[in-house]
Amino acid sequence: MKLWRKAAGLLKDQNSIWAANFSKRSSIQNPDIDEAVIKATSHNENRIDYKNSQRVFAWVRMSPSYLKPLIWSITVRMEKTRSWVVALKGLMLVHGVFCCKVPEVQKIGRLPFDLSNFKDGYSNKSWAHGAFIRAYYAFLDQKSTFIFLHSQELKALHKGVTELEQQRRQALVQELVWLQNLQKLLDMLLQIRPQSEEMIGVLILEAMDCIVIEIMDIYSRICNGISRILMKIYSSGKDEAVMALKILRKATVQGDELASYFEFCKEIGVINASESPTIDRIPEEDIRELENIINGVSDKCADVKYPVPEEEKEAITVKMIQSSSHHERKDSTSSLCTIITDEWEVFEESPKKANLQKEDPFAAALICLSPPPAYRKVDELPDLITF
Repeated sequence: MKLWRKAAGLLKDQNSIWAANFSKRSSIQNPDIDEAVIKATSHNENRIDYKNSQRVFAWVRMSPSYLKPLIWSITVRMEKTRSWVVALKGLMLVHGVFCCKVPEVQKIGRLPFDLSNFKDGYSNKSWAHGAFIRAYYAFLDQKSTFIFLHSQELKALHKGVTELEQQRRQALVQELVWLQNLQKLLDMLLQIRPQSEEMIGVLILEAMDCIVIEIMDIYSRICNGISRILMKIYSSGKDEAVMALKILRKATVQGDELASYFEFCKEIGVINASESPTIDRIPEEDIRELENIINGVSDKCADVKYPVPEEEKEAITVKMIQSSSHHERKDSTSSLCTIITDEWEVFEESPKKANLQKEDPFAAALICLSPPPAYRKVDELPDLITF
C-alpha cells in the first residue's frame, strides 16, 4: 500500500510538470516557476528538494515581478492537493519567501489559499499530520496579514501626523500594539508540534527546524522591543504604562513556555533546538517599576507642592465667625477677627461657634473688635458745665 502511494505520487508530479511545460507564459504564470514549485513540493516525504527551493527564493530576490506568478503557482498547487506532504512542503516554501525580506512581500496580505480545514485524503490515520498543517497555515496566514497591516500603519503614521510630540506618542502606542501582535504570533508558533511519535520523520523535523528559527527571531524582536519601550515609558501616560505592564507579564509566561518547548524539540531531534540560546527572563524590578508608574500617575498632581514667594509668607487672614441661636431672632450678630501669621493657614467652616473657638490654636493671639454699644435714646441731657 505504501509503495503504491509513492508510485501514484511520482506519477502525479510528472503529469503536473508536463502540463506546466506546455502552459502559456503570462503576467501571472511562468512555466519555469511552475516546474520549480512542483519539484519543490513533490509527494516524496523522505526527500526535500533544496535545489529548486533555492531557485524559487532567488527569483523572488531578483525581481518583484516574479512574486505574483510564484504566489499563483503555489496557490494552484495547494488548492488541488489532498496530500499532507505536498501541503507541508508548500507551507515551508511560503515561509521561505517571507524570510527573503523583500518589500513586495508586505503587499500579499492574507494568503490566497485556505488550509484551515485541511485533512489528508489518503489515510485516516494522518489526523496528526492534518493538525500540524492547520496550525502551520494559521501562523503563516496571520503573519502575512500582520506584515501587511504593519506596513500600512507605518505609512499612515508618517503622513498623517505633523507635530513631533504627537508623532512620538503615536509611535510608542504603535510599537506597543506591534509587540502584542508579535506575542500572539509566538503563541501560534508554540502550537505547532507533532502530536505523536509516529509522525516524526525527515519532513516534520525539517519543518520544526524552520519553526524554531522563527521562534528565535520573533522572541528576539520582542525582547528588543521591550528594552526600547522601557526607556520611553517613564515619560508617557498611564494608558501606555498599562499596555507595557501586560506585555511584560505576557513575556514572563512565554519565557517559561519557550523553555519547555525547546526541551521538547531537543528530545525529538530538532537540530536548531540544540543550539537555542538561553531564554532571558524579565526582571521583577522592571515589572514593579511599571506598577509604581501606574499607581502613581493618578496621584502625581496631588503630590505637587508649589513654593511660596518670600514677600507672601506673611499673610493677614480675616475670618468671620457667625453665630446664631434657635431662640434668637433671624438677625445674627457677627464678629471680625484679624489673625496675623507667618504662613498661609486654611480655616474650615464649623457649624458651631463654641467648637470653633476651642479648636482655634491662635485664640490667644486674636484681637477681637467688639461691636459698638447700642444707642439709647435719652429724654434729658445732663448739665455737665458748671461754674
